[in-house]
Amino acid sequence: MKKKLILGISIFMIFFKSDAISNYEKLFYDFKIESITGEVINLKDYKNKVILLVNTASYCGFTKQYDDLQKLWDNYKSKGLIVLGVPSNSFNQEKDKNEDIKEFCEVNFDINFPLTTITEVKGKNAHVIFKWAKDNHGNSAVPKWNFHKILINKSGKVEDTFASFTNPTSNKIVKKIEKLLD
Repeated sequence: MKKKLILGISIFMIFFKSDAISNYEKLFYDFKIESITGEVINLKDYKNKVILLVNTASYCGFTKQYDDLQKLWDNYKSKGLIVLGVPSNSFNQEKDKNEDIKEFCEVNFDINFPLTTITEVKGKNAHVIFKWAKDNHGNSAVPKWNFHKILINKSGKVEDTFASFTNPTSNKIVKKIEKLLD
């Protein structure tokens, strides 16, 4: 009986194990990424902040979420939240030029939170930040579509991830952000 129980528990653990290593040899703050205007964003400048990292696209059904990302930024930036938009054409729904994306975001959504240059977010050509998130948090950190959200805590580790259909101002996300900001 004891052997069957041990075998059952072992099988259960194999099926439900996380594929994330979570060894965090590096933290989010150890990376850099290029801004939409070409300057380097040194993520160490965001140390001790909570970051909502979102891959974005101009031609996506979720593009309206830019409004709510801006609301989050407006409501929580003074408390230590950074919203970091990462325009990506990984799903073939983004403009070709950074200048066009920047103008689109400013004109249509009055965006003033930080945006990066057009960046790959999945696969072998993904930016190192997205590879790092996958390596340390598992497949839930890999964007399945545009407007996938990765929440980074003040320690520079992935706290949680949210699918594209989860609105940035949903209670689920806002409560997590508020808890991390406290």
